[in-house]
Amino acid sequence: MIGLGPDRPRLIAFYLPQFHPIPENDEWWGAGFTEWSHVAQARPLFRGHHQPHLPGELGFYDLRLPETRAAQAELARDHGISAFCYWHYWFAGRRILERPFDEVLRSGEPRFPFCLGWANQDWYGNPYRLLIEQTYPGLQDHTAHFSTLLKAFSDDRYLTVDGKPLLYFYKPSLLPDSKRVTDHWRELAHRAGLRGLHLVGEALPSWTPTDDGFDAVVTIALPRRLDDLAWQRPWRTLRSLHRRLRNRPTIYSYSKILRTLLAESRSGALSYQCVIPNWDNTPRWGVDGMVLRDSTPERFRSHVRQALERAVAAPPAARLVFIKSWNEWAEGNYLEPDREFGRAHLRVLAEELERLWPAATVSRPEFGRNGAVNAAAPAHKAVEQRPWL
Repeated sequence: MIGLGPDRPRLIAFYLPQFHPIPENDEWWGAGFTEWSHVAQARPLFRGHHQPHLPGELGFYDLRLPETRAAQAELARDHGISAFCYWHYWFAGRRILERPFDEVLRSGEPRFPFCLGWANQDWYGNPYRLLIEQTYPGLQDHTAHFSTLLKAFSDDRYLTVDGKPLLYFYKPSLLPDSKRVTDHWRELAHRAGLRGLHLVGEALPSWTPTDDGFDAVVTIALPRRLDDLAWQRPWRTLRSLHRRLRNRPTIYSYSKILRTLLAESRSGALSYQCVIPNWDNTPRWGVDGMVLRDSTPERFRSHVRQALERAVAAPPAARLVFIKSWNEWAEGNYLEPDREFGRAHLRVLAEELERLWPAATVSRPEFGRNGAVNAAAPAHKAVEQRPWL
């Protein structure tokens, strides 16, 4: 069993809701399209390239089914994951892929913690065909957006840091007048009776998060991160061009880029660690994709161990570790069991947590505001009279 001690980081796995048909995808990709469509059609693009990656015990599930969502939560909880970060889509009042999370919110099930990540970017098809544009009409739209999320923020399963609901922005640099926007969101939160908001943005090399009103950063966009490093090491750029000329995706060694994935401290902002079990987005992008080669559960173990050790050394409020991802099958980063490794990646998480925090030595964490899971709360105090999620 895994203990939940006062210094144990909370593990938050990004969760993709695109495993059910929607009218927009029917129009753009064909009737019945889901994320599984890309996954099942994937093929190897070079010698030694393992594709397709096919699901194991959970099968080709449909997220409209409550039993599927319950099975996912049980599997995550049993292996030490603290919460899901559901991807959330808002296009100037238009929501996409909202049904799974709305049903989680409406039904109260599964009783498993969550937060939200706003994927604020344009949607493109292949080859680079604009499907839906991300726009920012102004503060009135942000007010409507906040109102849509208030029920989630007030739910006792919502993950908080220092009592403040955590909200992740995928591309914070795209927000026009960012500081004014984040101040507006916080003002709305206080008016609604919340303690505030804990805003997390995707880390960028030249970006100062606190200048735009963000509390923390995390790096999950691996291709962008490696592109930034390529400018520092020109041979990487040359290698990428060589691969493109040979009509092959960009390939990196998983074991060699692990240190690249570890978060460094940023001036004035918390820096959260992120672990990635693998990366292969060729099911979506073909030869324009990127592949991490030689990823195995044991190499993932090294990655997890380093991230946990860094997280423990951080201030209490920074002891969050994100996972990219729970179920991004068409990007090759997922923890769910597959036909090659089964539950091996999940077992690695559980074993590394148990190694550092044996169950016999620690107690359960307390809840935050209104029972919400509080990532920064010390776990040795008395627990509120609520069932642990």
